[in-house]
Amino acid sequence: MRSSTVTPTPCSQAAAMTELRERKCQNMTRRTLLASFLLAPFASVFSRQRAWGDTTSPRAGPRAGYFPNVVLRTHENKPVRFYEDLIKGKMVLINFMYAKCEGLCPRQTANLVQVQKALGDRIGRDIFMYSLTLKPEQDTPEVLRHYANSHGVKPGWLFLTGKPQDIETLRRKLGFVNSNPARDRNNSKHIGVVLYGNEALDRWAACPALTDASEIARYMLWMERPRNPQA
Repeated sequence: MRSSTVTPTPCSQAAAMTELRERKCQNMTRRTLLASFLLAPFASVFSRQRAWGDTTSPRAGPRAGYFPNVVLRTHENKPVRFYEDLIKGKMVLINFMYAKCEGLCPRQTANLVQVQKALGDRIGRDIFMYSLTLKPEQDTPEVLRHYANSHGVKPGWLFLTGKPQDIETLRRKLGFVNSNPARDRNNSKHIGVVLYGNEALDRWAACPALTDASEIARYMLWMERPRNPQA
């Protein structure tokens, strides 16, 4: 173990396929392109292959201890633990937003609604979507519930709020950080990226949230664990 090495974020370990994906995002706004550029060092697939047999309950991934297990509250006003309840052993898609955002957030959410439709009944069964608010002081479960309903969000996609310090810890741990400190402090300039992965395999990637919905759905399916050859 190299104790002097800073533990990389899930986003910061994704580093090989960004340029190919960005060629397919010609209609992104200038701001989204900037966000994509800032995340380029970590916006592509990485994996640690492991052999898995058939399981009936989620297994912790090889970096389970990295993820905070802070308690959040869903737009359905239910308490959940970030690691144990939301991502442990699961395929997930994560982004940050806030309800009163008038810029990127509504377009991101609308695009992710199309991703949810593209993935069909797998959402909520073996793929899960999570949107965390950047303004937990304002975005109560009731506010987030109204936001989700107004965008036609279906089951399997949770909007999450919590203590400000816990949300900030998650934002940094997951790699949703702008390299420009001034922009990083400004929620209205937040990075328009979606992180997706398979926690059980420690396989993660990221792409601009305005990438074509069918492409995001396809990227998500790349995260699946290898099939059991004897199954």
